[in-house]
Amino acid sequence: MSASIARPALFALALLFAPVHAASASAAAAAPQASVASSTPTAAEQARWRRHAAATTIERDDWGIAHVHGRTDADAVFGMVYAQAEDDFNRVETNYINAMGRLAEAEGESAIWQDLRMKLFIDPAELQRLHGTSPAWLQALMQAWADGLNFYLAKHPGVKPRVIRHFEPWMALSFSEGSIGGDIERVSLRQLAAFYGGERDPARDIALAKADDPASWWEPTGSNGIAIAPKLTADGHALLLINPHTSFFFRSELQMTSDEGLDAYGAATWGQFFVYQGFNRHIGWMHTSTGADVVDEFAETIVRDGGKLAYRYGDALRPVTAREIVVPYRAADGSMAQRTFTAYFTHHGPIVRAADGKWIATALMNRPVEALQQSWLRTRATDLASYLQVAELRANSSNNTLFASDKGEIAYLHPQFIPLRDDRFDYTQPVDGSDPATDWKGLTPLDRQPRVVDPSAGWVYNTNNWPYSAAAGDSPKQAAFPRYMDSVGENPRGVHAMRLLGKAGDMSVASLIALAYDPQLPEFEVLVPLLVADYDALPASDPRKAALRGPVGLLRPWDHRWGLASMPTTLAVFWGDTLWDALSEQARATRTPLYDVMAAPASREARLAALADAAARLERDFGSWGVAWGDVNRFQRNDGAIEQVFDDAKPSTPVPFVSSRWGSLASFGAHRWPGTKRYYGTSGNSFVAVVEFGDRVRARAVTAGGENGHPDSPHFKDEAERYASGNLREVYYWPDQRRGHVERTYRPGE
Repeated sequence: MSASIARPALFALALLFAPVHAASASAAAAAPQASVASSTPTAAEQARWRRHAAATTIERDDWGIAHVHGRTDADAVFGMVYAQAEDDFNRVETNYINAMGRLAEAEGESAIWQDLRMKLFIDPAELQRLHGTSPAWLQALMQAWADGLNFYLAKHPGVKPRVIRHFEPWMALSFSEGSIGGDIERVSLRQLAAFYGGERDPARDIALAKADDPASWWEPTGSNGIAIAPKLTADGHALLLINPHTSFFFRSELQMTSDEGLDAYGAATWGQFFVYQGFNRHIGWMHTSTGADVVDEFAETIVRDGGKLAYRYGDALRPVTAREIVVPYRAADGSMAQRTFTAYFTHHGPIVRAADGKWIATALMNRPVEALQQSWLRTRATDLASYLQVAELRANSSNNTLFASDKGEIAYLHPQFIPLRDDRFDYTQPVDGSDPATDWKGLTPLDRQPRVVDPSAGWVYNTNNWPYSAAAGDSPKQAAFPRYMDSVGENPRGVHAMRLLGKAGDMSVASLIALAYDPQLPEFEVLVPLLVADYDALPASDPRKAALRGPVGLLRPWDHRWGLASMPTTLAVFWGDTLWDALSEQARATRTPLYDVMAAPASREARLAALADAAARLERDFGSWGVAWGDVNRFQRNDGAIEQVFDDAKPSTPVPFVSSRWGSLASFGAHRWPGTKRYYGTSGNSFVAVVEFGDRVRARAVTAGGENGHPDSPHFKDEAERYASGNLREVYYWPDQRRGHVERTYRPGE
């Protein structure tokens, strides 16, 4: 979405409007942004803790998964977040450090720009105000959430928070939607620093460029979701596949129930008090990252008006709003310092960069109260009608939804927060903020969005692709919707899913699991024959004819399916990854899909060169270009760190599936790491569940590695083999299923 900054234009703006950039102050004695309250609990706080703990029980099953029951919903929230803190407090705290723009307090000056980006949108004072005006029932849940975390810290004095020593109820509003990679992350850190950072800092710019631009091995994040109607299932029950593709260990698997009717199971993003992707006894919901355009940039024309900054809007001038933002950070010597920035805003949003002589404002969803309500209330819906009633809050901007129910309903839903815009304008690029016609004009009503309900095809799916293939011939028609309803198009996983679903019949939990792990790689079906044809077209005198004879001979008869023993899989992945690296910049520069560039006739030489490079790499690292995929592609979990350090000498588990970039539905984003020859995965399939909605809901599931983040726990990596093989375990949803499978029953604090 972002164009590069034109340096001369920015320099001219700086001269005209100096001082535009931050007022920078360093104070060695400056205190970090306070944790707002003392970490010493008050008598009233301790009394609340005792009441919640007495009303809450936690059962840990033999996979370490917490089944939390409370007398009230608030008790259940207290217990579930306490259980999350037991399993991985580091990830719980880190999510809120990030969400509130406080990472630099823990990690130092390098995180200042990430914190500033968050603080442009997240203002603690505003969150406290919103907390005070939110519904009483939501305030009770937020209070219980804070109490659960503070009670955990009080009971575990050996746990030393990096930043947040005391959680306040309003903090829950800073992280109210469970997606990985929120809308805010679309703002370029490099360009933000160039605008607000003053002097040019090449080292900083290089580091921030790496943060902005995904590495070549970056795994497409997102997810797969599939819902199957009863008419296509063996037992006449709707089925749902829940298959998020995120960073490993990003979510906790748990169940939360209450005497007030709550009964949700699934994946909860660490520190949040709702099940983000999961099911209750009546319905299931799966979120996939959307391709709908919901974040826009507005190019503002800045002028001086009576000595003050203003921006053009139609025939008028409007004042630019300024707000001082303080970003504390940990200095190199361990002391606290801070930088103070003057941030600028128009009615479109905060100014985040400059380009072509304009200031660029970013507009995105910022509705934390509605988002938190929607995230919670959908877990209590009982059918499609009640789910859609919750969706009318329209505070979900980043997710498509796949839905199934025990009434046999299935549905594909687009995000509910989609601004209405004039489709004459290309919102994938900055639009003219001075033209009122470019403004958002409210939100799109749900019945004017792409959606599919109970299609005659009997299935709906999404793989982060467009909605126009969600249900075969019953899919929404692209011509009926504005361009901004999708900005990504089709993808190889979508091609794969449609092929399999088109043959679906007599489906069961087992056959849907098998579909989710189907080993076909559709993108290699396209690319490998092109490579073989490139090779065959070489003249006999070309030295590559002899040099590549063996590798091409290995790929020529391949069926384009992954497998642990498959040597063609290894060679194809190394070749594909090398080609991806070689052509990515060309694709970005020409705004052409990378898949099209890789398959283009003009890429013939690049395809052949990439094969030579890949074969040479395999020869160097493994002694041969013929290596079984399972010897290369591994799952390893060595410690509880958020960023793993991998080691070829330490134990690891072979994984047969590959990156989703090649069309594999089961995703394993892996690559070489410093000091390794093997590929180690860090993202992709993170939680997989298949749910059947009959007279009694039942499910099977697996979590990457294990539920617990502590290496000394038996549940740190007890699911690694099941994860790698797709051998999903039974979910102990009902109390009678847990009989004989409970390791421990206790109350929080015991």
